[in-house]
Amino acid sequence: MRNAPYEIGTSSARLDALSKATGEERFAADLFPPDTLWAGAKRAGIPHGELRELDVDAARRLPGVHAVLTRADVPGSNRQGIVHKDMPVLCGSRIRHAGDPVALVVAGSREILRRALDLIQPRIEPLPVIADLDAALAQDAPLVHEAHGSNVLLAARINKGDAESALKDCAVVLEETFHTPAQAHAFLETENGTARLDENGILHLTVSSQAPFRDRFEVAHALGLSPWTVHVVSPFLGGGFGGKDGATVQCLLALAALRLPGRTIKMCWDREENFLAGYKRHAARMRYRLGADADGALRALDCRLWFDTGAYAHLGGEIMELGMEHAAGPYNVEHVDCRGWCVYTNNPIGGAFRGFGVAQASFAFEGMMDRLARKLGRDPLELRRQNALHRGDRNGAGVSLTTSTGLDECLRTLRDSELWTGRKAWKDAAPAFTRRGVGLAAVFNGMGYGRGLPDNAIARIELTEQGRFLIRSAVPDMGQGNAATFAQIAGEMLCQRAERLEVAQPDTDSSHPSGSASAGRTTYTFGKALIQACEMMTSKLVRRAALMLMVDEPDGFALVPGAVRHLPTGRDLPLEALASMLPREDRICVSEYLMPVTREVPDTGKEFALGFPHLIFAYAAHLVRVEVDELTGLVRVCDYLAATDGGRVLNPQNYHQQIEGGVAQGLGFALMEGLETSEGRLLTKDLSTYLIPASMDLPDTRSLAVETIEHSGPFGLKGVGEVGMNGPLPAVASALSDALGVHVNRAPVSPETVLRMLQPRSGART
Repeated sequence: MRNAPYEIGTSSARLDALSKATGEERFAADLFPPDTLWAGAKRAGIPHGELRELDVDAARRLPGVHAVLTRADVPGSNRQGIVHKDMPVLCGSRIRHAGDPVALVVAGSREILRRALDLIQPRIEPLPVIADLDAALAQDAPLVHEAHGSNVLLAARINKGDAESALKDCAVVLEETFHTPAQAHAFLETENGTARLDENGILHLTVSSQAPFRDRFEVAHALGLSPWTVHVVSPFLGGGFGGKDGATVQCLLALAALRLPGRTIKMCWDREENFLAGYKRHAARMRYRLGADADGALRALDCRLWFDTGAYAHLGGEIMELGMEHAAGPYNVEHVDCRGWCVYTNNPIGGAFRGFGVAQASFAFEGMMDRLARKLGRDPLELRRQNALHRGDRNGAGVSLTTSTGLDECLRTLRDSELWTGRKAWKDAAPAFTRRGVGLAAVFNGMGYGRGLPDNAIARIELTEQGRFLIRSAVPDMGQGNAATFAQIAGEMLCQRAERLEVAQPDTDSSHPSGSASAGRTTYTFGKALIQACEMMTSKLVRRAALMLMVDEPDGFALVPGAVRHLPTGRDLPLEALASMLPREDRICVSEYLMPVTREVPDTGKEFALGFPHLIFAYAAHLVRVEVDELTGLVRVCDYLAATDGGRVLNPQNYHQQIEGGVAQGLGFALMEGLETSEGRLLTKDLSTYLIPASMDLPDTRSLAVETIEHSGPFGLKGVGEVGMNGPLPAVASALSDALGVHVNRAPVSPETVLRMLQPRSGART
């Protein structure tokens, strides 16, 4: 551990690195209080049907079973969901996907729980399955939610200029349709938690959650409780990526605890249940028409986007919104007409996932840029530079970019790399039965919740009796390292070493509401609030030190490691001594920050009640070199370079880890990961059939920071949690097109797909 005060801009080991490496850190999955009972859900197993009968008698009679609960046991609305409350805690009559829970069992052991679940016999009368977008949108399609009146959860339009007329005047008009699959988060720690109802009627939940404060309201709404009787603790998460943004185990655990007061209930989904019932990235279909002048200047875009949200809304409308807002890419396009539909089906539930709709749209708009470059015989990188957004431009949604905009610098970083300048020689040196290709992508990602949903955080810092600073984080750390960054910010502001700093994970009793760990907002919003809280703490401590050292005025004091120093005399007042003379309430500082939103609201996108448009964006340009085995279709990613504008870098180590993680997940999206279903039933049920990249599948990613200054951010920072995910799929598709001479329009690009792409070209090189 470093023996100097934290400083912004330097690499520091994560504050939690040692405790995680040694296993000392306790995740929600590690908690096994004495006499814990186990809860589990009986899943429908049928994608669409009417629940006619539910025989639970045998399960209830099984020794060791403490409760078997059905819809009749659920108080309150029995409806959960972040924005749209359309998902039942337990199904009463209608089954909308195979992972729907129909009964909840609580037992004394996991073995008894498994046996009891097997004894429950639901009788479900099957209904026609809405298995895809076309089936859902057919004129006579059965309705997934009859009360909604349509299988379209949300239809919307973002319009700028007159795209249809402009397309008629374009020298070049290209058309293509792209498809992206559903994707599993595949986090290490599956959905889990514990719950207990105490003697005062307070419901205590400890869950692996990205949004503990919102969980209170989601549980309370579903079960008819006051949110102030729900207490949620969120320890470090073993991964989330959006899949724990929204209730998973929370309402089921709470229901079980309400039935068995005083007992601790634990629920932990195994990988198969995670695949069956957890949220997934939305599968999408995107139809594009792009028009340009003969010199390559983009003129008009007409596009149609469809997102499969599965059986329930979750954040489907909001995800579609962000995809549509980014549909024109990080480019100057004068005329844009983007229409979108988020559609109910009987497939697994679509939900939040890193990239949040933009990862899908990036594939489409970058695919169009590659096609345009080939059509015009242009260098694809220079074509992107020609059309790149700069500060002051209006983006595809019609919003003026008034914040830092470093895309062109990202592209120039790629241009100057030997991976780009030496690409021809590298491709020419391909060994026998191998083709090589080099591809690139330019991407961006809006930060924060966007207009219409105040993005606020409240930071609290306390000088403890031991003279240490305790930061009460209110946004969970799911592995991205925000807890360590909070310590670094406080260390910089208070001039303290790591041993003087502690970060407590979110607890709704002791920290303040600060939104979810999502949307690239965590360090930005909470970090700004924390800086202000530290400034207040500094001002307070020097004033208290002046009183205690009998100095007439506080000028001339400064915080140094472990003390407050009076600079004119050199006297130090240790923090322990200072803390011992202050009541606790005088040792606490609280401050808050509200992320700014654009004041230029375009006259479009009116269907979006929340989150449109955005003001601040991170940018990136990715370059990849791939080899294709002509005999097997296998694709090997040889080199990867990511240049990212995330504002100022606070901790290079954490920063590059975020980018590398996003690239790894994005390469899985490009080459391996596609959640397969047939008539609403999962075909890829676990990690034996759903493959994710392992270390040997990944290159040594080179991450380069393009440091702009985002003046509204903490020390100039922007969030980079999302943007790294958006580049790999379009970059790999670009490289494969370069290698094979055939454009890619569907992901993932499996070896079977590659072999089919090779077939028409019988003259394979040797």
